[in-house]
Amino acid sequence: MKRFTTGLIVGKFAPLHCGHETLIREAIEQCETLLILSYSVPELPGCEPQKRLRWLQQQFPGCHSVVLTPETACTLGLPPMPHNDDDADLHRHFVASVCELVFQCRPQAVFTAEAYGDGFAAVLSERFQQPVAHVRSYRPSGTDAPSGTLIRADVHRHRALLAPPVYRDFVQRICLLGGESTGKSTLTVALAKALGTGFVAEYGRERWEEKQGNLEYDDLLHIAFEQVRREESAAAHRYLVCDTSPLTTLFYTLYLFGRAPEALFRLAERPYALIVLCEADFPFVQDGTRQDESFRLRQQAWYEDELTRRGLPFIRVRGTVDERIQQVKKALAASADLTI
Repeated sequence: MKRFTTGLIVGKFAPLHCGHETLIREAIEQCETLLILSYSVPELPGCEPQKRLRWLQQQFPGCHSVVLTPETACTLGLPPMPHNDDDADLHRHFVASVCELVFQCRPQAVFTAEAYGDGFAAVLSERFQQPVAHVRSYRPSGTDAPSGTLIRADVHRHRALLAPPVYRDFVQRICLLGGESTGKSTLTVALAKALGTGFVAEYGRERWEEKQGNLEYDDLLHIAFEQVRREESAAAHRYLVCDTSPLTTLFYTLYLFGRAPEALFRLAERPYALIVLCEADFPFVQDGTRQDESFRLRQQAWYEDELTRRGLPFIRVRGTVDERIQQVKKALAASADLTI
């Protein structure tokens, strides 16, 4: 039997880092049930509510995690959500209301890594008319101690403080598109090396070789899912260079079969931070797996039309591999959200 029936942890988790995870694991060891509450007014860049909830649920699936926004708080009949800089007691009473109205229970302990936990526990004890203990965890001190402020200042420098699923949400995916024989696979490898990061090769070619060139209708959806799975599991730093996307799979499915499953249309909506269209500005090279020059031009035109129709911004790259790399770097440097 554990020390407490129910425990509570409250934080922004913006982002969820190793210090938070240590505190949560210590609380899990002492509680039959652990409640985790997250809210922030204002929201902090890159740490949107849906991301924070996903991080908590992925890392701690056995806990009851709730991430609130002002809108959901209003819908649930809670008091107005306090601003991050509001008086501490305002936050404490708000949390007490969340316990009663959302969690519908009164925790026996609150876990923190700060001295303020004593006052927090005192307010909860008064509201609940029963003792609420404060269990304080050790927190490293110093300028490099894990904190949301430190990590948000340079998330890539401090990526070691984040679990892989958390850091993955800060990695910007660069998608390379282009017709057959437009140099995108060569550029993928070279660009990843130039950016000091990883890349995801085109799985469709691998599957095509496995099936000896005889792809069936269901193979195409499998290709798209596997391409996405490899993107999600790839190790990367700051950027992840992706050789193709489910949009390419959609093109081939429509070309080969004249139709495509709804799931593939949804996968083709997958967002990328930067889309790069490789120009067909050098002679077509036949490697035994490709169609011909007319098909290359047809595919190239389809990408241009489809990206435009979807309202997706993209850049065109042309010239040598080195010239194309410089064009991508220029685009990254020009974007406020995509800095090298």
